[in-house]
Amino acid sequence: MKVTEADHKKLKNRVSRVEGQLRAISSMIDSNKYCIDILTQTKAIRSAIKSLELEILENHLNTCVKDAISTGDKNKSDEKIEEIMLLLKKTSKL
Repeated sequence: MKVTEADHKKLKNRVSRVEGQLRAISSMIDSNKYCIDILTQTKAIRSAIKSLELEILENHLNTCVKDAISTGDKNKSDEKIEEIMLLLKKTSKL
């Protein structure tokens, strides 16, 4: 993965935030908090993970895919596009 130091820090902060949210849910369950409150937190985590995924995908498109296309090697660029398509097809089934 090709990221700047600033982008790396931003991604790590997002992951840390999700980890904190997961720990908070565990604590809420231990404390027998109201189910809707717990579900609200799980939705927030899914949203945070989706944002993280999109940021990583955008970075991949702007670095790895662009690099493959710029080489002029059709096989390399086709391979990168196919990787993304397979991933999107796989995740759309969830």
